[in-house]
Parts: sequence; structure tokens; C-alpha cells
Amino acid sequence: MARPGTLDSFGTILSGLSKRLGLESRLVELRLQHQWRDIVGEPMASHTWPANIRFKKLYLTVRNSVWLQQLTFLKPALLTKLQADVDPELVTDIVGRVGELPNDLAVPPGDLDPDIRSAQSESSWAEVVTHTTTIQDPSLRERFREVISRYPQVPPQPAKGPSRAP
Repeated sequence: MARPGTLDSFGTILSGLSKRLGLESRLVELRLQHQWRDIVGEPMASHTWPANIRFKKLYLTVRNSVWLQQLTFLKPALLTKLQADVDPELVTDIVGRVGELPNDLAVPPGDLDPDIRSAQSESSWAEVVTHTTTIQDPSLRERFREVISRYPQVPPQPAKGPSRAP
């Protein structure tokens, strides 16, 4: 814990917050998806995809059964490589499943449009502004808006339950 009168870095605050809220594995999952090609290399990245992390297991979607078999041989080396890149406590095993890989693989961070506001809808930008108006420091407020606006937008899920017909 920081002494009174000292400042914690933004990264330290976000790291602590993500641990308390249980978002740490989801953030690692997103980072793996964005950096998958760089982490595992082109041959494996074109045939596998890090689908999700559940109960300390990384679930990979694999293009076909041939690559699933190949994954069993590469699993120890891949696990060691992943644990060097992420917290070893977050990923302790790798499970492969044959499935369809996403067509629109993640855009590398360097290829993002520099004008964030133009890439977003007006309503989502207004929501970002609403959530950040209480930040007093103008440079910190702008940086925080930039970080929030780069986070992938999740479409609203339809309400579950019985529908009522009139």
C-alpha cells in the first residue's frame, strides 16, 4: 500500500482494480488475442486462435484435427512461452478445440486510426465524455478518454426471458 502523500501510477491502479473486480484473466485474454501472431509466430497463428481463458485454462480454437494433434506436441513449449509473457498463475494449461477461426482477426495496436473520435459513433463518444467529465486534470482526462475509446465495444445483449405478446 502506498504511503499517504505518494502517487500510484495509473497502471498500478488499473492492475489492482482489475484483480479486485476479477477482470484480470479477461484483460490477458484480450491482450493475447491482439498479440497472438507476435507471441506464437505466423504458422501457428494462422491455424489457431485464443478463444478464452476459463479456470486458468487457455482454450484455443484450432482450424482442424491435424493442427489439434500438432498442438499436443507443441503444448509444453507453447505453455512455457505464454507463461513468460503473462502471469503464470493465470494460464496453467492449454486446451484445443476444433472450430472456425474468426475472419476479422484483431487489428494490431499500431494500425489503429489516430483520430479515435471519427472511428466511433457520436453516441459512444458522448458516453465516454459523460464518464470522464469529473476528472479535473485536462491532460489526464484526455488520456483516459483515449484509453476508454480504444476498448472494444460490446454490443448490447438481448434481454432473456419470456416475451409477452400483446
